[in-house]
Amino acid sequence: MKTNLQAMWLRTSTDISVRQRLNDVLRQAIIRMVLAPGQALSEKELADLFAVSRQPVREAFIRLSESGLVEVRPQRGTYVVRIFRQAVLEARFIRESLEVSIVREAAKQPLQSGVIMELNELIDRQRSCIERQDHDRFFFLDEMFHRTLAFATGQTMAWNVIEDVKAQLDRVRYLSIPDSTPIAKLADQHQAIVDAVAAGDSSLAVEAMGIHQREILHSLPELERRFPEMFEEQAPVHSALAL
Repeated sequence: MKTNLQAMWLRTSTDISVRQRLNDVLRQAIIRMVLAPGQALSEKELADLFAVSRQPVREAFIRLSESGLVEVRPQRGTYVVRIFRQAVLEARFIRESLEVSIVREAAKQPLQSGVIMELNELIDRQRSCIERQDHDRFFFLDEMFHRTLAFATGQTMAWNVIEDVKAQLDRVRYLSIPDSTPIAKLADQHQAIVDAVAAGDSSLAVEAMGIHQREILHSLPELERRFPEMFEEQAPVHSALAL
């Protein structure tokens, strides 16, 4: 675990603040199960691991608490929260609502040919992950695909909202690859979205995005059965003030 965290830390840009680097690394470590649901987090151990002071670690904990990824238990410590089903469902609803609107606008504009080419290139790179079973790389390229669509339509604020709410959803998405939701299936869904947008067919684009965003509803029950220790029925009571 420590080796993985250090590797993730070294891959982050030194052009951003230590606080932001810590938040990015810990967020991704939780989403990718490097830090498992229920795992205790030590402010001192993480500060020592990354060779930073404890203050930016504390600040990262506050942000992660606000995102619903860690729970602060007074006098007991800070823990990675287990996945709360209702939080996943609500985040999925918000994301579908916003991304359906984004592709509707993308199909109406229409997008520049260079953007369509970039989206198709991202799908080709996603498909290259299939044989190698490079799930981490695919997850990154999946994010790039959706971000590119949002930015191309000028909906950067909508993407920021999606980023804010989808942390719990991302953990389920990561768990679902590759067994519950194969990479090839997701890449095919991305292609259907791009083809509809390129054709200027907003109705088809909306339908394709809706199918894609509802994919997680099919895999969630199976994941709850396979990984019961990662899920919980009630949302944790967490408070940044308790830090």
